[in-house]
Amino acid sequence: MKQKKIPMRKSLVSGENFPKKELLRIAFTKEGEISIDPTGKAHGHGAYIALSNQEAALAKKKRSFDRAFSAKIDESFYDELIVYVEHQVARKALADATYSADLAPDYDD
Repeated sequence: MKQKKIPMRKSLVSGENFPKKELLRIAFTKEGEISIDPTGKAHGHGAYIALSNQEAALAKKKRSFDRAFSAKIDESFYDELIVYVEHQVARKALADATYSADLAPDYDD
């Protein structure tokens, strides 16, 4: 059986290649609007970062999207990005968590 090709993208901050689904796309339109693109299908030029708190903080510190899009990106966008990434990381941690039946509370009727 033929192996399905996994699209790879490079993280703007770390420069590492990751499968596209593991990255967060940031879209920049011709009108100068920047937005977080969780679907990966928004119009405009895209840049990717890994879904980690460290990468989001480093993107703000280095102002990575200012350089990538050759535009002045507002500080509030970077703050919004950090909050979004923290939320997604927390959701992923909850989804990956496993619980033991031994730790479940006992409910006696």
